Amino acid sequence: MSQHIVVIGGVALGPKAACRFKRLEPGSRVTMIDQSSLISYGGCGIPYYVSGDVSDAKELSETSFHMLRDPKFFKEVKGIDVQILTKATKIDRENKQVEVESVTTGETASISYDKLVIATGASPRKLGLPGEDLEGVSYVSNPGDATRIREAIAKGQVSNAVIVGAGFIGLEMAEAFADMWGIETTVVEIMDQIMPRLVSPTLAKMGQKHMEENGVTFHFGETVKALEGENGKVTRVITDKRTLEAEAVIISAGVIPNSQIAADAGLNCHERGGVFVDEFLRTNDPDIYCGGDCAIVKNLITNQPAYLPLGSMANRQGRVIGNNLAGGETRFDGVVGSFVVKMFESSFAGTGLSLGGAKAAGFDAISVLLTQLDRAHFYPTKELMNLEMIVEKGTRRVLGVQGFGSSGDAMVGRINAVAAILKSAPVIEDISNMELAYAPPFAAAMDILNALANLADNALRGINRGVGPEGFKEMWDDRESGECFFLDCRENADAAAFMERNPGQWHNVPQGEIYDRLDEIPRDKNVVLVCNTGARSYEAQIMLDEKGYEKVINIHGGMAAIKKYGVDL
Repeated sequence: MSQHIVVIGGVALGPKAACRFKRLEPGSRVTMIDQSSLISYGGCGIPYYVSGDVSDAKELSETSFHMLRDPKFFKEVKGIDVQILTKATKIDRENKQVEVESVTTGETASISYDKLVIATGASPRKLGLPGEDLEGVSYVSNPGDATRIREAIAKGQVSNAVIVGAGFIGLEMAEAFADMWGIETTVVEIMDQIMPRLVSPTLAKMGQKHMEENGVTFHFGETVKALEGENGKVTRVITDKRTLEAEAVIISAGVIPNSQIAADAGLNCHERGGVFVDEFLRTNDPDIYCGGDCAIVKNLITNQPAYLPLGSMANRQGRVIGNNLAGGETRFDGVVGSFVVKMFESSFAGTGLSLGGAKAAGFDAISVLLTQLDRAHFYPTKELMNLEMIVEKGTRRVLGVQGFGSSGDAMVGRINAVAAILKSAPVIEDISNMELAYAPPFAAAMDILNALANLADNALRGINRGVGPEGFKEMWDDRESGECFFLDCRENADAAAFMERNPGQWHNVPQGEIYDRLDEIPRDKNVVLVCNTGARSYEAQIMLDEKGYEKVINIHGGMAAIKKYGVDL
């Protein structure tokens, strides 16, 4: 029996659900409506168009075989009726109708449905700042924003820019301005780090330092108070601490689910926005489905409601909804929260909970940081990778892994491997013994993921007791107190320069000589062990433990992490 499916929203989830359903029920009718003239575009590609990595904005709205995804394409190729510049104003659940209004003429109409899909997405969070409507202030929410920004840059109208917010879009836009165009770029963030709540302060500091080395300036713990301009164009950003010159301003303060129409229809919504759905992506009305950036799903680690506005999730959910519209019972169990963001030659990636997120969710958790080569140590193109694992103490459950490393596939591949099993509540041993493809050009025989889990195991056993570069910095800054004895476990050739720069404070006993030189290592101070990555210093810790030393601290990540973190030795 044929159906009429109505889809509100035509960017990511809407087209995917509509197309999947039509493949399963080609005899049924689908109507997709959207209040914009632009539909089915890759919004996540906008920063890369601004940067010049994507040469033409049309590519964001084209298929892989270069067909423009416009209403004509959907009608002729997919068999879907699309009404653009048409705003859904009300859902009449009793009569199963959607009331719509033409954006251009104001004309109203009603569209009947058998089943309805709400794919209204989200809107950029506006801060309500004076001057927010000045020319040159953008939110980077659609290809039109990207085109205006890039045209202004190409015309030489932008020599300095201010980004408000240091999340995904903020960092990607900062790279776009500073890297391709050489624009003086400043990021203002109300929190005290980049990627707040997603990565630890240690990894955040590494990423911040890398971006600063590429010309981006950061101001943390600051609130933007106003935007000022001349002749209708933005020229300044006023914070609670300073005034910044700006010919372009990007506000990337997060997004808000477009769920008001659902709430008005009596659907179950979160108090801060977003439509609650079940594992089949149904709302509390069995004939109405919802997904993408306007839906609230379940976090599979905390079992609490989660909001994760990502294009990848919207596309996967679209297929689930398409199946279920056609009578299927495909499940979308929830999310673990996986991400990756490129920052010049490096990137952040993560899955699951950070240590801060784990503690906020009530887990008794610890984290360990490992710095190790991403492939065999003898392979010429090896690079160091920094991975942090969060584990629950009592159960040894792995709650998340985040990393900072190169912008290639090596790190995100490790993160994806963990993401695939997180919903099954893996424990340390599951990752310690995880089978991963190996060849020297791609990995080490003991992969960094295996080694990271082994480090977590050793930490919980109490045989690898230490801190990361953040903890090292605190001790180093307090070195004049004399409470710590900094012992470099590398060979003298590696340690000599640091001993010269820090006479009487930086000491050297190679790990292999420790038993013969115990008289040089005090027992009444905190012995802080350092090597290149934390491996030899771990061996040194075991040796000192065996000899009865009680105050031994291993620096996880070693000198590699200390340098990435930016400690001045």
